[in-house]
Amino acid sequence: MQPPASPRRVTMTEVARAAGVSPMTVSYTYNRPERVSRESRARVLEAATALGYAGPDPSARSLRYGATRTLGVVLGEHLTYAFDDAQAVAFLAGVAEVCAERGYGLLIVPTGAGEEDPTRVVSAAVDAYVAWTTTADDPVLEAAVSTRRPVVVHGGPEREGTSLVSIDNRAAAHAVATEVWSGVRHPAVLSLPVDRLRETFVARGLDPDTVPYPVTRDRLAGYRDAARDLGLDWSAVPVGVCSGNDEADAEAVTSQLLAQDPSLDGMAAMSDRLAVGAIRATSPSLRVSGWDDSHLAQQHGLTTVAQDMRAQGASCAAAALGGQVADHGDDWRVVTRASTGG
Repeated sequence: MQPPASPRRVTMTEVARAAGVSPMTVSYTYNRPERVSRESRARVLEAATALGYAGPDPSARSLRYGATRTLGVVLGEHLTYAFDDAQAVAFLAGVAEVCAERGYGLLIVPTGAGEEDPTRVVSAAVDAYVAWTTTADDPVLEAAVSTRRPVVVHGGPEREGTSLVSIDNRAAAHAVATEVWSGVRHPAVLSLPVDRLRETFVARGLDPDTVPYPVTRDRLAGYRDAARDLGLDWSAVPVGVCSGNDEADAEAVTSQLLAQDPSLDGMAAMSDRLAVGAIRATSPSLRVSGWDDSHLAQQHGLTTVAQDMRAQGASCAAAALGGQVADHGDDWRVVTRASTGG
Protein backbone atom coordinates (compact mmCIF):
# COMPACT_ATOMS: atom_id res chain seq x y z
CA MET A 1 0.00 0.00 0.00
CA GLN A 2 1.65 3.19 -1.20
CA PRO A 3 0.58 6.70 -0.12
CA PRO A 4 -1.39 8.52 -2.82
CA ALA A 5 0.30 11.09 -4.99
CA SER A 6 0.30 14.47 -3.28
CA PRO A 7 0.42 18.03 -4.57
CA ARG A 8 3.46 20.28 -4.08
CA ARG A 9 4.40 20.53 -0.43
CA VAL A 10 3.95 23.92 1.18
CA THR A 11 7.32 25.17 2.41
CA MET A 12 8.32 26.34 5.85
CA THR A 13 9.19 29.73 4.38
CA GLU A 14 5.65 30.18 3.05
CA VAL A 15 4.21 29.39 6.48
CA ALA A 16 6.63 31.85 8.11
CA ARG A 17 5.60 34.58 5.69
CA ALA A 18 1.88 33.97 6.30
CA ALA A 19 2.34 33.90 10.09
CA GLY A 20 4.59 36.95 10.16
CA VAL A 21 7.45 35.09 11.86
CA SER A 22 10.87 33.77 10.88
CA PRO A 23 11.38 30.32 9.32
CA MET A 24 13.35 29.42 12.47
CA THR A 25 10.23 30.09 14.57
CA VAL A 26 8.25 27.74 12.34
CA SER A 27 10.96 25.10 12.71
CA TYR A 28 10.99 25.49 16.49
CA THR A 29 7.18 25.27 16.59
CA TYR A 30 7.38 21.74 15.25
CA ASN A 31 10.70 20.53 16.62
CA ARG A 32 11.33 22.52 19.84
CA PRO A 33 7.96 24.02 20.85
CA GLU A 34 9.22 24.94 24.33
CA ARG A 35 11.30 27.66 22.69
CA VAL A 36 8.30 29.39 21.07
CA SER A 37 5.80 31.63 22.82
CA ARG A 38 2.18 30.51 22.96
CA GLU A 39 1.13 33.43 20.73
CA SER A 40 3.74 32.73 18.03
CA ARG A 41 2.98 29.02 18.07
CA ALA A 42 -0.72 29.75 17.63
CA ARG A 43 -0.02 32.02 14.63
CA VAL A 44 2.23 29.40 13.04
CA LEU A 45 -0.27 26.58 13.49
CA GLU A 46 -3.12 28.73 12.19
CA ALA A 47 -1.12 29.65 9.08
CA ALA A 48 -0.04 26.02 8.60
CA THR A 49 -3.65 24.85 8.71
CA ALA A 50 -4.78 27.50 6.25
CA LEU A 51 -1.99 26.61 3.81
CA GLY A 52 -2.26 22.84 4.25
CA TYR A 53 1.21 22.52 5.74
CA ALA A 54 1.56 19.23 7.62
CA GLY A 55 4.93 19.96 9.20
CA PRO A 56 8.54 19.16 8.29
CA ASP A 57 8.93 16.12 6.05
CA PRO A 58 10.65 13.49 8.21
CA SER A 59 11.89 11.60 5.17
CA ALA A 60 14.15 14.57 4.44
CA ARG A 61 16.13 13.55 7.50
CA SER A 62 17.03 10.25 5.85
CA LEU A 63 18.16 11.30 2.40
CA ARG A 64 20.42 8.30 2.12
CA TYR A 65 17.44 5.96 1.94
CA GLY A 66 14.69 8.34 0.82
CA ALA A 67 12.73 7.00 3.81
CA THR A 68 13.13 6.73 7.54
CA ARG A 69 12.61 2.95 7.69
CA THR A 70 10.75 3.55 10.94
CA LEU A 71 7.14 2.73 11.82
CA GLY A 72 5.31 5.00 14.24
CA VAL A 73 2.78 3.76 16.78
CA VAL A 74 0.45 6.52 17.97
CA LEU A 75 -0.45 5.17 21.39
CA GLY A 76 -3.05 7.62 22.73
CA GLU A 77 -2.05 6.60 26.26
CA HIS A 78 0.59 7.48 28.82
CA LEU A 79 3.89 5.97 27.67
CA THR A 80 4.00 3.58 30.65
CA TYR A 81 0.79 1.96 29.35
CA ALA A 82 2.86 0.31 26.63
CA PHE A 83 4.74 -1.62 29.31
CA ASP A 84 2.14 -2.00 32.07
CA ASP A 85 -0.90 -3.25 30.15
CA ALA A 86 -0.65 -6.89 29.06
CA GLN A 87 -2.75 -6.39 25.93
CA ALA A 88 -0.75 -3.35 24.86
CA VAL A 89 2.45 -5.32 25.41
CA ALA A 90 1.17 -8.17 23.24
CA PHE A 91 -0.02 -5.78 20.53
CA LEU A 92 3.31 -3.94 20.40
CA ALA A 93 5.18 -7.25 20.33
CA GLY A 94 3.30 -8.12 17.15
CA VAL A 95 4.15 -4.74 15.64
CA ALA A 96 7.81 -5.13 16.65
CA GLU A 97 7.99 -8.62 15.17
CA VAL A 98 7.04 -7.34 11.72
CA CYS A 99 9.39 -4.36 12.03
CA ALA A 100 12.29 -6.65 12.94
CA GLU A 101 11.57 -8.96 10.02
CA ARG A 102 11.61 -6.06 7.57
CA GLY A 103 14.49 -4.09 9.01
CA TYR A 104 12.36 -1.24 10.36
CA GLY A 105 12.70 0.68 13.58
CA LEU A 106 9.75 1.30 15.89
CA LEU A 107 8.84 4.69 17.36
CA ILE A 108 6.13 4.96 20.02
CA VAL A 109 4.41 8.36 19.93
CA PRO A 110 2.45 8.78 23.19
CA THR A 111 -0.39 11.28 23.02
CA GLY A 112 -3.04 12.40 25.46
CA ALA A 113 -5.08 15.58 25.35
CA GLY A 114 -2.24 18.05 24.89
CA GLU A 115 -2.46 20.78 22.28
CA GLU A 116 1.00 19.82 21.02
CA ASP A 117 0.01 16.20 20.25
CA PRO A 118 -0.78 16.76 16.54
CA THR A 119 2.57 18.51 16.08
CA ARG A 120 4.33 15.62 17.77
CA VAL A 121 2.66 13.19 15.37
CA VAL A 122 3.37 15.04 12.11
CA SER A 123 6.96 15.69 13.20
CA ALA A 124 7.66 12.02 13.90
CA ALA A 125 10.35 10.67 11.56
CA VAL A 126 8.35 7.68 10.35
CA ASP A 127 7.19 6.21 7.04
CA ALA A 128 3.76 5.07 8.27
CA TYR A 129 1.57 5.02 11.36
CA VAL A 130 -0.27 2.45 13.43
CA ALA A 131 -2.83 4.18 15.65
CA TRP A 132 -4.26 2.70 18.86
CA THR A 133 -8.04 2.98 19.10
CA THR A 134 -9.28 6.54 19.39
CA THR A 135 -12.22 8.74 18.42
CA ALA A 136 -13.23 9.91 14.96
CA ASP A 137 -12.65 13.56 15.91
CA ASP A 138 -9.24 13.03 17.52
CA PRO A 139 -6.90 15.76 16.15
CA VAL A 140 -4.04 13.29 16.43
CA LEU A 141 -5.66 10.95 13.92
CA GLU A 142 -6.35 13.85 11.59
CA ALA A 143 -2.70 14.90 11.93
CA ALA A 144 -1.47 11.44 10.94
CA VAL A 145 -3.77 11.34 7.91
CA SER A 146 -2.67 14.84 6.87
CA THR A 147 0.90 13.61 6.33
CA ARG A 148 -0.36 11.39 3.47
CA ARG A 149 1.58 8.47 4.87
CA PRO A 150 -0.18 5.12 5.38
CA VAL A 151 -2.28 5.01 8.56
CA VAL A 152 -3.68 1.78 10.03
CA VAL A 153 -6.03 2.07 13.00
CA HIS A 154 -6.48 -0.70 15.52
CA GLY A 155 -9.98 -1.10 16.93
CA GLY A 156 -11.43 2.02 15.32
CA PRO A 157 -12.60 4.41 14.16
CA GLU A 158 -13.00 3.48 10.52
CA ARG A 159 -12.45 6.59 8.43
CA GLU A 160 -11.42 7.62 4.94
CA GLY A 161 -7.69 7.65 4.38
CA THR A 162 -6.98 4.85 6.87
CA SER A 163 -7.23 1.08 7.13
CA LEU A 164 -8.85 -0.74 10.05
CA VAL A 165 -7.81 -3.89 11.91
CA SER A 166 -10.26 -5.14 14.56
CA ILE A 167 -12.32 -8.05 15.77
CA ASP A 168 -16.11 -7.80 15.69
CA ASN A 169 -16.44 -6.35 19.18
CA ARG A 170 -20.23 -6.16 18.99
CA ALA A 171 -20.65 -9.85 18.16
CA ALA A 172 -18.14 -10.88 20.83
CA ALA A 173 -19.87 -8.73 23.46
CA HIS A 174 -23.24 -10.24 22.56
CA ALA A 175 -21.83 -13.74 23.00
CA VAL A 176 -20.10 -13.19 26.35
CA ALA A 177 -23.01 -11.20 27.80
CA THR A 178 -25.39 -13.99 26.82
CA GLU A 179 -23.21 -16.32 28.87
CA VAL A 180 -22.81 -14.14 31.96
CA TRP A 181 -26.40 -12.85 32.07
CA SER A 182 -28.22 -16.13 31.45
CA GLY A 183 -30.57 -16.60 34.39
CA VAL A 184 -29.80 -13.26 36.06
CA ARG A 185 -32.39 -10.60 36.90
CA HIS A 186 -30.22 -7.59 37.67
CA PRO A 187 -27.32 -7.30 35.17
CA ALA A 188 -24.69 -4.56 35.06
CA VAL A 189 -21.79 -3.45 32.86
CA LEU A 190 -18.32 -2.36 33.88
CA SER A 191 -17.08 -0.23 31.01
CA LEU A 192 -13.84 1.11 29.64
CA PRO A 193 -13.74 4.90 29.04
CA VAL A 194 -16.35 6.27 26.65
CA ASP A 195 -14.32 9.23 25.34
CA ARG A 196 -10.98 11.00 25.60
CA LEU A 197 -12.07 12.88 28.75
CA ARG A 198 -12.00 9.54 30.62
CA GLU A 199 -14.49 10.54 33.25
CA THR A 200 -15.87 8.05 35.78
CA PHE A 201 -19.65 7.85 36.13
CA VAL A 202 -22.64 5.52 36.37
CA ALA A 203 -25.58 5.67 33.95
CA ARG A 204 -28.52 3.36 33.34
CA GLY A 205 -29.20 2.18 29.81
CA LEU A 206 -26.27 4.09 28.35
CA ASP A 207 -26.93 4.61 24.64
CA PRO A 208 -24.01 3.16 22.65
CA ASP A 209 -24.63 5.62 19.85
CA THR A 210 -23.57 8.48 22.15
CA VAL A 211 -20.16 6.92 22.87
CA PRO A 212 -17.19 8.30 20.87
CA TYR A 213 -14.73 5.44 21.52
CA PRO A 214 -15.53 2.79 18.85
CA VAL A 215 -14.44 -0.26 20.88
CA THR A 216 -16.46 0.80 23.92
CA ARG A 217 -19.42 1.73 21.70
CA ASP A 218 -19.44 -1.62 19.90
CA ARG A 219 -19.14 -3.63 23.10
CA LEU A 220 -21.97 -1.68 24.70
CA ALA A 221 -24.09 -2.32 21.61
CA GLY A 222 -23.36 -6.04 21.88
CA TYR A 223 -24.29 -6.08 25.57
CA ARG A 224 -27.52 -4.24 24.73
CA ASP A 225 -28.31 -6.80 22.02
CA ALA A 226 -27.81 -9.63 24.51
CA ALA A 227 -29.98 -7.96 27.15
CA ARG A 228 -32.85 -7.60 24.70
CA ASP A 229 -32.48 -11.19 23.48
CA LEU A 230 -32.59 -12.40 27.09
CA GLY A 231 -35.72 -10.36 27.83
CA LEU A 232 -33.88 -7.88 30.06
CA ASP A 233 -34.68 -4.17 30.08
CA TRP A 234 -31.57 -2.39 28.80
CA SER A 235 -32.84 0.99 30.01
CA ALA A 236 -32.61 -0.33 33.58
CA VAL A 237 -29.10 -1.82 33.22
CA PRO A 238 -26.52 0.25 35.15
CA VAL A 239 -23.27 0.93 33.31
CA GLY A 240 -20.30 1.85 35.47
CA VAL A 241 -17.73 3.71 33.36
CA CYS A 242 -14.11 3.56 34.52
CA SER A 243 -11.44 6.14 33.73
CA GLY A 244 -9.08 3.49 32.40
CA ASN A 245 -8.21 -0.19 32.39
CA ASP A 246 -7.41 -0.22 36.09
CA GLU A 247 -8.38 -2.71 38.81
CA ALA A 248 -8.56 -0.16 41.63
CA ASP A 249 -10.82 2.10 39.59
CA ALA A 250 -13.02 -0.88 38.70
CA GLU A 251 -13.29 -1.86 42.37
CA ALA A 252 -14.41 1.66 43.29
CA VAL A 253 -16.96 1.86 40.46
CA THR A 254 -18.32 -1.60 41.32
CA SER A 255 -18.77 -0.53 44.94
CA GLN A 256 -20.73 2.46 43.66
CA LEU A 257 -22.90 0.20 41.51
CA LEU A 258 -23.60 -2.11 44.42
CA ALA A 259 -24.43 0.81 46.71
CA GLN A 260 -27.10 1.87 44.23
CA ASP A 261 -28.39 -1.68 43.64
CA PRO A 262 -27.23 -4.42 46.08
CA SER A 263 -29.22 -7.02 44.10
CA LEU A 264 -26.87 -7.00 41.09
CA ASP A 265 -26.22 -10.60 40.07
CA GLY A 266 -24.40 -10.46 36.71
CA MET A 267 -21.49 -8.19 35.72
CA ALA A 268 -20.12 -7.96 32.15
CA ALA A 269 -16.72 -6.24 32.32
CA MET A 270 -14.87 -4.94 29.26
CA SER A 271 -11.50 -6.30 30.37
CA ASP A 272 -10.09 -8.95 32.68
CA ARG A 273 -8.53 -6.24 34.85
CA LEU A 274 -11.89 -4.57 35.32
CA ALA A 275 -13.46 -7.94 36.10
CA VAL A 276 -10.88 -8.61 38.82
CA GLY A 277 -11.66 -5.21 40.33
CA ALA A 278 -15.33 -6.17 40.36
CA ILE A 279 -14.57 -9.46 42.10
CA ARG A 280 -12.66 -7.64 44.83
CA ALA A 281 -15.64 -5.41 45.54
CA THR A 282 -18.35 -8.04 45.72
CA SER A 283 -19.31 -11.53 46.85
CA PRO A 284 -18.49 -14.78 45.03
CA SER A 285 -22.17 -15.17 44.12
CA LEU A 286 -21.96 -12.41 41.49
CA ARG A 287 -21.56 -13.82 37.99
CA VAL A 288 -18.69 -11.96 36.27
CA SER A 289 -17.15 -12.00 32.81
CA GLY A 290 -14.03 -10.30 31.51
CA TRP A 291 -12.33 -9.70 28.18
CA ASP A 292 -8.89 -10.64 26.73
CA ASP A 293 -8.24 -14.09 28.27
CA SER A 294 -5.15 -12.76 30.02
CA HIS A 295 -3.26 -14.50 32.82
CA LEU A 296 -5.71 -12.80 35.22
CA ALA A 297 -8.61 -14.64 33.61
CA GLN A 298 -6.90 -17.97 34.14
CA GLN A 299 -5.82 -17.07 37.68
CA HIS A 300 -9.33 -15.99 38.75
CA GLY A 301 -11.33 -18.49 36.72
CA LEU A 302 -12.92 -15.78 34.59
CA THR A 303 -15.26 -16.37 31.72
CA THR A 304 -13.85 -14.07 29.07
CA VAL A 305 -13.40 -13.20 25.40
CA ALA A 306 -10.15 -14.50 23.93
CA GLN A 307 -8.49 -12.55 21.15
CA ASP A 308 -4.93 -12.55 19.79
CA MET A 309 -3.62 -9.02 20.26
CA ARG A 310 -0.16 -9.99 19.06
CA ALA A 311 -1.57 -11.19 15.75
CA GLN A 312 -3.59 -7.99 15.40
CA GLY A 313 -0.49 -5.91 16.07
CA ALA A 314 1.43 -7.82 13.42
CA SER A 315 -1.42 -7.31 10.94
CA CYS A 316 -1.47 -3.57 11.63
CA ALA A 317 2.26 -3.28 11.02
CA ALA A 318 2.19 -5.42 7.88
CA ALA A 319 -0.65 -3.34 6.39
CA ALA A 320 1.07 -0.06 7.26
CA LEU A 321 4.24 -1.24 5.53
CA GLY A 322 2.49 -2.13 2.30
CA GLY A 323 0.73 -5.45 2.88
CA GLN A 324 -2.91 -6.42 2.61
CA VAL A 325 -5.26 -5.60 5.47
CA ALA A 326 -6.07 -8.85 7.28
CA ASP A 327 -9.64 -9.57 8.39
CA HIS A 328 -9.73 -10.34 12.12
CA GLY A 329 -13.48 -9.90 12.50
CA ASP A 330 -14.15 -13.48 13.59
CA ASP A 331 -10.86 -14.04 15.41
CA TRP A 332 -12.35 -14.27 18.89
CA ARG A 333 -14.04 -16.85 21.11
CA VAL A 334 -15.75 -17.01 24.49
CA VAL A 335 -13.88 -19.03 27.10
CA THR A 336 -16.25 -20.24 29.84
CA ARG A 337 -14.88 -20.70 33.35
CA ALA A 338 -16.04 -20.81 36.96
CA SER A 339 -16.99 -17.11 37.25
CA THR A 340 -20.20 -17.86 35.34
CA GLY A 341 -20.65 -21.40 36.59
CA GLY A 342 -18.69 -22.96 33.75
